[in-house]
Amino acid sequence: MTAPAANTKPSVPLSAITLARFKPAKIFKTSVDAPQTPSSPTGQSPRVSFPRHITGISFDDFGETLITAGEDETFRLWSCKTGKHVKTLYSKKYGVDLPRFTHKNTNILHSSTKEDDTIRYHSLHDNKYLQYFKGHKKPIVSLEVHPLEDTFMSGSLDNTVRLWDLRTPNCRGLLNLPSSPIVAYDSQGIVFAVAINYFQKLLLYDLKNFDKEPFLCVDISDPSLRKISYPPRNPWMTSMSFSTNSKWILIGTSGDAHYVYDSYDGVLLAKLEGFKGLEGGKTGDQYGVSPVKGISGEEVGWTSDSKFIIGGSFTGKICMWDCAQIPLPMEANKEEPKVLTPSVTLDGPPGPTRCVKMNPRHQMLATAGTELAFWLPDQAMEGDKSEDEEKGKGKERAI
Repeated sequence: MTAPAANTKPSVPLSAITLARFKPAKIFKTSVDAPQTPSSPTGQSPRVSFPRHITGISFDDFGETLITAGEDETFRLWSCKTGKHVKTLYSKKYGVDLPRFTHKNTNILHSSTKEDDTIRYHSLHDNKYLQYFKGHKKPIVSLEVHPLEDTFMSGSLDNTVRLWDLRTPNCRGLLNLPSSPIVAYDSQGIVFAVAINYFQKLLLYDLKNFDKEPFLCVDISDPSLRKISYPPRNPWMTSMSFSTNSKWILIGTSGDAHYVYDSYDGVLLAKLEGFKGLEGGKTGDQYGVSPVKGISGEEVGWTSDSKFIIGGSFTGKICMWDCAQIPLPMEANKEEPKVLTPSVTLDGPPGPTRCVKMNPRHQMLATAGTELAFWLPDQAMEGDKSEDEEKGKGKERAI
């Protein structure tokens, strides 16, 4: 089964003016079950239980349905048309993380957080598992579906990347690496990238020749960090994605910066700042997010037309960077990358924004942390703008 043009652009192009009008249209405060208050010995103060978070979200190819996975070991289905909760399914035995729609909007893949490290192929319609993909020996940190075909790949803390086909439980490809990997497909599914932490490498492979050496190997380093400490502290990579035109690679980190690389020659083009990374908090923070590797990874990505990058933050703010400001490879400063600050900043629900995704077909944004929020452009603000424009035109005619 092939995908129905998953990267189709919205009918109305996005602009900084349009994004600035986005406001939460629906906020679901009970999108994840609250934890039970732990009992404490008599005479002692009650123990504190931190709120649970949504850890992963995914839209289907048509932008009609959203799936969320939470720390309460549930995955929930939401309708983007009606803005309502559809159903809740439980995975108490295995846990659930990294939910990903396949090209059929009733089936998802997800990783496990308990029992074992199997990837599970689940039917939302029948509420049953269709297939089990076994092979990883440690938790999975990256899971991506091919943009056009019924295949996918996974990266694990066991230092391997595995390539799979939905039609068979057997792994169809294996890469052994020196450290834990993050993976991503390009928009056409011809090339895939592997980012390796600790060694700070970005490897690009031809999917048809994945068993050969990568055709491009890039050192991931930020020269500007040398001004802070030496040796510089390497950023911890938690996510990676190609732009829809496959020109750029966005590397998300757990710290206070993300990076944009040229996908053809591996040049560092821009550094995204102006937000507080998810690991910027302290252990025991009131929102319960401790600075442990792995809590970030879903908080930054592209709009469907790749004109903007949208990311969340520890403070709950939603930041939007204009990709028109990304320099060309020949203009890039090799000594220090160009720093981009948000063109638009919006105030989100309280608490860290752990997940941010733009709807692939519609002008709709989904963000998640302790709460799930659906964002839409404020039509009233658009009306005010139109009235101001008409007044201006009227003055011009009078003159």
